[in-house]
Amino acid sequence: MKVVILAGGMGTRISEESHLKPKPMVDIGERPILWHIMKIYSHFGYHDFIICCGYKGHMIKEYFMNYYMHQSDVTFDLANNSTEIHQNNSEPWKVTLVNTGLHTTTSGRIKMIQKYVEDEPFMMTYGDGVADIDINALVDFHSKQGKIATITATRPAGRFGAIQVDDNNNHVNSFKEKAKQDQAWVNAGFAVFNKGIFTYLENTSKMLEAEPYEKLAEDGEMVAFKHDGFWSPMDTIRDRDYLERHWLSGQAPWKLWSE
Repeated sequence: MKVVILAGGMGTRISEESHLKPKPMVDIGERPILWHIMKIYSHFGYHDFIICCGYKGHMIKEYFMNYYMHQSDVTFDLANNSTEIHQNNSEPWKVTLVNTGLHTTTSGRIKMIQKYVEDEPFMMTYGDGVADIDINALVDFHSKQGKIATITATRPAGRFGAIQVDDNNNHVNSFKEKAKQDQAWVNAGFAVFNKGIFTYLENTSKMLEAEPYEKLAEDGEMVAFKHDGFWSPMDTIRDRDYLERHWLSGQAPWKLWSE
């Protein structure tokens, strides 16, 4: 099964980084977050990726074009014009990079890669979020449900305290740090689609998360795989720093693979 990664957006909310590079190429522990996402899938045996490029997509292409060389120890014999690779630390990945445009919607980007997935089910996620999700369990759940679309739903950790204020005197009557179980379920990406998804993508001016998802839900063709573990998007510098701290601690929850 192929994995489609949406990596074409401009990442305006993390402009401190994205003015130099596409958001999926922002580093977490000296590796692009895109690499971390691909390692999650690869850990479960999924090595065939289709990356939907857009904003500064040439940087993603250059990264993979030079990946083998960057990950290996190399001797360049300039006098004899020869190169010796001492060890190969590359990944077992097949990566198809598709230019899906600068301002294309998420539904438009997926529609443009239809020819690469053909009639087979495929997975899809965003190029800016990581999780300790069991991909095999997700795929098995999707297969058993028999619907067109499965999305992963999670409850993010509460970032803000819930305050009860007395309207008469503005006294704080109670303060409670919001727990995960108090949060609403949100879309975390890590989706699985059958070929029927493309019939919902005829109007590519609409974002995938708007009209197509709404219509799938109305038609009873969407189910949610509930993930209660770790999940974090990387929308802002604060998010990037949060993930960086996890990685540098050696306890990154999404690092399911061994070195």
